[in-house]
Amino acid sequence: MSSAGAVVTAVTFVWLGMVLAISFLEAPLKFRAPGITLPLGLGIGRLVFRALNAAEAVWAVIVVVAVIVGSWAGPAVPVAAGIAVGALLVQLVAVRPALTRRSDAVLAGHEGPRSSAHLVYVAIEVVKVAALIWLGVAVLISAT
Repeated sequence: MSSAGAVVTAVTFVWLGMVLAISFLEAPLKFRAPGITLPLGLGIGRLVFRALNAAEAVWAVIVVVAVIVGSWAGPAVPVAAGIAVGALLVQLVAVRPALTRRSDAVLAGHEGPRSSAHLVYVAIEVVKVAALIWLGVAVLISAT
């Protein structure tokens, strides 16, 4: 395996693990913990997802650079990387601002109707997870 392939593989599976652990394990469980109120859970969630998204941005840059400098058998690696990075960009640019506005309103005491932005974020997270699995597997296959 080339050094670019090793970098993409390592970063992809670390990124995937972080997303699975935080988005699909920590986030839903946090609200089931005793004593966690909606405002407290939202405050924790904002901090955790800000940190996750910052780490994801770093992983995305590393993946893009490694994909550009590497050579790949077929289009699977660049396409999968593009989908994963694109999903992250949509989350950061289009969905996170809506989630921030909603959590700001809840934290200010204005509950109002539930936002569909959370469901959109989760749907994009599923796409990103699928793309990261595809990317990791495609790199491993292209190395053989």
